[in-house]
Amino acid sequence: MVESEAHKKYEFKRTLEALRDKKGRGTELISLYIPHDKQVHEVASQLREEFGQASNIKSRVTRQNVQGAIESLLSRLKLIPKAPENGVVIFCGAVDIGANKTDMETFIIEPPEPIVSYKYHCDSSFLLTPLEDMLHEKKTYGLIVLDRREATVGLLRGKHIEALAHLTSTVPGKQRKGGQSSHRFQQLRLIAINEFYTRIGEAASEVFLGVDQKDFEGVFIGGPSPTKEEFESGEFLHHEIQKKILGLFDVAYTDESGLFELFDKLGEALQDVEVVQEKKYMERFLKELVSDTGLASYGEEQVRKNLQMGSVDILLLSDELRKARLTIKCTNCDYQEKKTITKKSGDEQYQPGNCPKCGSSLKVAESVDIVEELSTLADQMSTNTVFISSDFEEGNQLLTAFGGIGAILRYKTGI
Repeated sequence: MVESEAHKKYEFKRTLEALRDKKGRGTELISLYIPHDKQVHEVASQLREEFGQASNIKSRVTRQNVQGAIESLLSRLKLIPKAPENGVVIFCGAVDIGANKTDMETFIIEPPEPIVSYKYHCDSSFLLTPLEDMLHEKKTYGLIVLDRREATVGLLRGKHIEALAHLTSTVPGKQRKGGQSSHRFQQLRLIAINEFYTRIGEAASEVFLGVDQKDFEGVFIGGPSPTKEEFESGEFLHHEIQKKILGLFDVAYTDESGLFELFDKLGEALQDVEVVQEKKYMERFLKELVSDTGLASYGEEQVRKNLQMGSVDILLLSDELRKARLTIKCTNCDYQEKKTITKKSGDEQYQPGNCPKCGSSLKVAESVDIVEELSTLADQMSTNTVFISSDFEEGNQLLTAFGGIGAILRYKTGI
């Protein structure tokens, strides 16, 4: 994913988070999804019908708020002669702002993917599910790890590995029991192996056929030799799934941990999957932290200083980073300071207190999202910015152990 796309995805995710916090007192918040091929004049006509039907709402306040939101939507539609290529989404309604007050707010979004169907939705919160689904990685891969004792079947869906079936076998060991001929014992053992492979194939096929096939890319199989080769050549999977086997890999474990071991082995086979790219950046960062060259930096202040020096090659930011960089000024004297706070429901909640110089009250003169601040610095220094998901172990480590901010350096600075 190139930098601009990553940043757009981050901004889109942040926008949805902000919209998720918006609440109405009744069914007063309207979500309007308009696909590209939907005529705007038809939408306006339907909204006027909704306006008339809203007159039947018993609650006077709810009725006024719903009709006010529809009027606002109609005025916005006059500025949109035709929906953009991916369509447009408009959220509008009387949002509860506390202290027994509401404020009519409108948000217009051009989604990153095409809107499939027209929707008019009225509720106490905005309808975000169709947009949230656009954040999910669509590609899905089947994973099977097996030996002759056990097998585990799972899915790699976006950035998540999910174990969905675990099987154990009744295949006897290689040593035969007394009273059995060697030939008879080997026959029984081969029958048991074949039965176990059949059970694995049935369980895996059931899991993989249950996935939307247009997003199902294929299957990777892991295990020792010759087990995985026997399983593939025996065609124990459903014929549609069998055609989608993408590769065989040596793995030592065949329980749930084996799925993660298999994923680590995929490498070049999954070059286009975001998490693989992110994992490589994090592995490089962690390697530099303990190497003699030490071309790594972490923590807000250290990374900011390195950015200002132009020494950062790659800026690593957790996509869960939610902080603001505040410029705080005294209302009386020339005192000024910078402070970073964790963003919660809004910067307006932060009270900076009194000036240490003259005792007068302090005020927040400027608030900048820390991701925007650091990304801007990176752009000025031709530094590549990479957003790291916390959905895998190393990505979560960036967020929890390194404050969500890391850097791979061009040269060692000692900071």
